[in-house]
Amino acid sequence: MLKLLHNAHIHTLDDRRPQASALLIGGGRVLAVGGEDLLNQVDERVPREDLAGRTVWPGLTDAHLHLRHFALNRQKVDCTDLSLSACLERVRERAARTRRGAWILGHGWDQNLWGSWGNRHHLDAAAPDHPVYLTARSLHAGWANSAALQQAGISSQTQDPPDGRLLRDAAGQPTGVLLEGALRLLETALPSPSLPEVTEAIAAAQPVLWSYGLTGVHDFDGRLSFQALQRLRRENRLRLRVLKGLPYDLLPEALGLGLQSGCGDEWLRIGALKVFMDGALGPRTAAMLAPYEDEPHNRGDLLLDGDELYAIARQAAAGGLHMAVHAIGDRANREALSAFARLRAEGDTGRHRIEHVQLLHPDDRQRLAALGLIASMQPTHLLSDMDMAAAAWGQRARWAYAWRTQWQAGAVLAFGSDAPVETPNPFLGLYAAVTRRRQEGFPGAGGWYPAEALDLATALRGFTHGAAWAAGQETFLGRLAPNFAADLIVLPVDPFTIPPEDLPNLRPLRTMVGGEWVWPKSARSE
Repeated sequence: MLKLLHNAHIHTLDDRRPQASALLIGGGRVLAVGGEDLLNQVDERVPREDLAGRTVWPGLTDAHLHLRHFALNRQKVDCTDLSLSACLERVRERAARTRRGAWILGHGWDQNLWGSWGNRHHLDAAAPDHPVYLTARSLHAGWANSAALQQAGISSQTQDPPDGRLLRDAAGQPTGVLLEGALRLLETALPSPSLPEVTEAIAAAQPVLWSYGLTGVHDFDGRLSFQALQRLRRENRLRLRVLKGLPYDLLPEALGLGLQSGCGDEWLRIGALKVFMDGALGPRTAAMLAPYEDEPHNRGDLLLDGDELYAIARQAAAGGLHMAVHAIGDRANREALSAFARLRAEGDTGRHRIEHVQLLHPDDRQRLAALGLIASMQPTHLLSDMDMAAAAWGQRARWAYAWRTQWQAGAVLAFGSDAPVETPNPFLGLYAAVTRRRQEGFPGAGGWYPAEALDLATALRGFTHGAAWAAGQETFLGRLAPNFAADLIVLPVDPFTIPPEDLPNLRPLRTMVGGEWVWPKSARSE
């Protein structure tokens, strides 16, 4: 069905016509872009919607999100930004209304806010009759009580896996904190959500994402998420554009089935194969060229070296799969860059991406652009991490979260949130990219290493053009132009005319996906 939107202030993000006031939409696509003259060119029987001068942007895409985790975490105990005592009180409250013996799951704690790790005894006291397991905000650490450790068979005799570690007390007993690959030791004991549960959780999470102005996501969860998304697509209930990343453990199956990056349709398509080079900053497991300033005997954990990544990437590329490589520390990034340099030297042209790119050695800062790699970065990480980064990396932090350096070098920026590690609110991401300071003003008006701040237009490209390029959909998504998807948001103000401090609280009045209003359900709700 055709519809004509008019009397709007439209930022098309199309260089051929950056501003417009009217859009003709049909078949889920933009058919025409124009001014008020477009009203005279369109049959008067076509329904018209007067947007009363509101600002319109293309729909935004979160280029790095964990959809199943985000959806299911909405049902968990939320410990985000809480003190240790407040987190334990949340667990205590949930235990009081949970059947005895049933698991209590939560997410969001951050030991950097506490100055020390929690331990199993804390959780034992808060929930003596329940197994408890809480994942850290970074998703690179977990915290369990004694009952949970017992159910998982974890004891003083349990060996650390090659890619992880159990924290232990002076007597050698597990404290309840698990790092990196050790999380699997505990998570094998967790009750597994069923496919119907994950499907409905993702369906219920869609309106939350629409309310933030997101019309697409790049999902990096695993098999169950993919199955749930396929079910939603089959039932015509998937109303987000999803690029589905594949975990490394599915590589043999993907190659056996002949799955290639870009396979799928406009709603659900195969993305890149994801591998991990290292851990994260929070637990000091990101792989470093030199030791951490606050842990001088620690250089983090290198989970793959350049030779190993090259072998994986070469195999994946031969099968038509692009790579998405998690790399936080400067050593992890260097190893990844070296592997891709070898791949490019063999004529590879895949749209490979490095996820996070949180710290680069100065000698490596031009290499992503030179190798044609996508810098998949999450601006909101800066707001959470700047204190940690300063403590852990010292003067090296000058090259952390270096968005402008990558942009000026010519790398494609694809911006996301890493939700549920951070909120999926893209307007907070835009604020972080533009100001490099927390909402309460820290560390001052200039922001944290202000030379790396972006202007709003460039930051917006990360959530539109860059995300579309990373998905191989730059001729369909990321702008409002003829034959592009009719994915858009209607905003109460023009973000280009307001103080940056107002960006985090900005929300769309309406969100359209595929030519249909999906948020709010009533198209007249503003």
